[in-house]
Amino acid sequence: MERRNKYERKDFKPRRESKDEMIFGVRAVIEAIKAGRGFNKILIQKGMDKELFLELKEELKGHHFQLQFVPSEKLNSLTENNHQGVIAIVSPITYYKIEDVVDELLEQDKKPFILALDRITDIRNFGAIARTAECEGVDAILIPSKGSAQVTADAMKTSAGALNRIKVCKAESFKDSLFYIQQSGLRLVACTEKANSPLYQTNLQGSVCVIMGSEMDGITSDLLNLADIHCRIPMRGEIASLNVSVAAGMVMYEKLRQELYS
Repeated sequence: MERRNKYERKDFKPRRESKDEMIFGVRAVIEAIKAGRGFNKILIQKGMDKELFLELKEELKGHHFQLQFVPSEKLNSLTENNHQGVIAIVSPITYYKIEDVVDELLEQDKKPFILALDRITDIRNFGAIARTAECEGVDAILIPSKGSAQVTADAMKTSAGALNRIKVCKAESFKDSLFYIQQSGLRLVACTEKANSPLYQTNLQGSVCVIMGSEMDGITSDLLNLADIHCRIPMRGEIASLNVSVAAGMVMYEKLRQELYS
């Protein structure tokens, strides 16, 4: 029996992002930006009407939304309405600035616990990490504004509501944000299989920011160089690495264990 490409099947329908709220149309998106709405990304049609684009571009100044320039077919697959060449995917939460969060925690005389996720792209991993983070007392999660999983309806579901309870911060420059955290008195702890020191011998008590790397290639070298401490999770098996959500859970639990029972 001949196998047909899924795009050639009559019953095939393109995946729609209907589970996430969308705003379409230039005027509607502009008004949403003025109202302070947060977006995971804004899809803009390649070669859209120049006058409309210039109007939207002017409103986007000073914002750091993720922009994607896509063919009209992509936009048409998301909505049958008149999108005028632009669709904004609304974030279900409000993103925070990590500088504001750290400053507020320090002013309250707290010892911040930040979790920095370097290019975690799988929504289910992100949601699972957020769920554990809320359980283990993490104050905020830091993610890059680009090249990272965002807070979507799927992430909210996987987190079991934790993303409504924990502050998520976007960073235009991930390294600069980590440097700010470091200069604020938090130790940067990089969890990597390249480290020599095992997790259970690493002091995680007090003000720390734990960095977890991407599913594909771990923590980038410039962030490893910036980190104050490197640690690894001991393993006996032959598989080289753990799922990042599992690894993150182990690190967060170890911090809590040290502070409660050491």
